[in-house]
Amino acid sequence: MDLDVLNMFVIAGGTLAIPILAFVASFLLWPSALIRIYYWYWRRALGMQVRYVNYDDYQFCYSYRGRPGHRPSVLMLHGFSAHKDMWLSVVKFLPKNLHLICVDMPGHEGTTRSSLDDYSIYGQVKRIHQFVECINLNRKPFHLLGTSMGGNVAGVYAAQYPAEICSLSLVCPAGLPPVAESKFVKQLRELKESKSLSQIPLIPSTPEEMAEMLKLCSYVRFKVPQQILQGLVDVRIPHNDFYRKLFFEIADEKSVNSLYENMSKIKAATQIIWGKQDQVLDVSGADILAKSIPGCQVHILENCGHSVVVERPRKTAKLLLEFLATQRRKAMHKILRARKFWRICNSAMFTLIYYGTRLAQFDCC
Repeated sequence: MDLDVLNMFVIAGGTLAIPILAFVASFLLWPSALIRIYYWYWRRALGMQVRYVNYDDYQFCYSYRGRPGHRPSVLMLHGFSAHKDMWLSVVKFLPKNLHLICVDMPGHEGTTRSSLDDYSIYGQVKRIHQFVECINLNRKPFHLLGTSMGGNVAGVYAAQYPAEICSLSLVCPAGLPPVAESKFVKQLRELKESKSLSQIPLIPSTPEEMAEMLKLCSYVRFKVPQQILQGLVDVRIPHNDFYRKLFFEIADEKSVNSLYENMSKIKAATQIIWGKQDQVLDVSGADILAKSIPGCQVHILENCGHSVVVERPRKTAKLLLEFLATQRRKAMHKILRARKFWRICNSAMFTLIYYGTRLAQFDCC
């Protein structure tokens, strides 16, 4: 073989080997870095841009796609110990001309974390309202979507700021008294009785505990490699003290039933989505909401657990788009009815004026 040709193959092989070796090294040695790169790449691929905005000295981090248009903007609130990127699996199935905003909840990811902040559900509602005002999202009513803890915050927000919300989607929301005891609630009760509340199932600190948490949250059994489990744990461990503080605040009497206490005040059109096999928050919560919020739509997903957004992203996006389309048709129907009413009123007024004038002329004669 010609020496130049051989050198070309060696150089080409080395060029290919370098990124492959870098990937393998990252996978084995720094799996948490690989996870961060993965989310960064996914955001770019989906056209989600990350921005920061300040309310006084408090910083919010969010990602967005699209611009406000004729359809309502959609604000997405993630769950406990998650982050804005958890919505990417749903964003993938939403149209690019729909204005989407995914915000890091208070204390999470890029949003300010302070030991002095109020992380109760009501405290988080206040912070999210500050964020909404910062980006002028409430210039016209928007759609609010929340899951788990974020669903609790979304429901209370809709109750406290009804003029800002045109419609609401709650995905297996927290904040309701359990009619039936879920596996997670049972585990918490047992931990409380044994005074071992430092070992909360939703706050893993080892790959084995992470695997157990995934089993608890998902009906679908994902085959996650040990290195990825380690990476997921490595990402979370620096934040576990905060997660414990947050958990005890939202599980406190002030917050634990906050959605239940406010659901009768929700005036916006509401959609409930729940996994039938939810082991964290029992699916019976959907009935509680359905009985208190007039005309709300309820969708129970078969073979789905608590992580609806991750397990059934396509279905979640489909249900959301159908719900938004239904609300838009209803809004257009109201506008058409109002226009028809005013045309009738104007016609009647014109008729009265016309005959009134004729009668006046007749009297003068």
